[in-house]
Amino acid sequence: MSRLLLAVIVGIPLVWHLGLTAVAYYDAGRVGLEPPLKWAAITFCIPLFGFFIYLFERSELSYDPETDPYKEHNFNIHPSRADDAPIRSRGDDRLTADELEEMDDADWERQEDERR
Repeated sequence: MSRLLLAVIVGIPLVWHLGLTAVAYYDAGRVGLEPPLKWAAITFCIPLFGFFIYLFERSELSYDPETDPYKEHNFNIHPSRADDAPIRSRGDDRLTADELEEMDDADWERQEDERR
């Protein structure tokens, strides 16, 4: 009985682990994540979490920036507040679009001198 129990306790997780490694290897080659052996090694060396790392990287392949609702902002803005002016962070010295339009050549040269 103990051999059967040992085979079940060790065998089932081992079969799952090798199965996930095989899925990562074959799927990586199919979707174009090169080299597929690298993804199989990651999945094999980091049990279970390696497969989730592979799934995360695989999902990045289907990213379409045109359909990304967050491409303009780092966070979601409620529609009622969408036309508010953004708050600058303390270390942000970038100019707003209005300030850039108002600058002339002398302002550009003065700002470059300040940065040096």
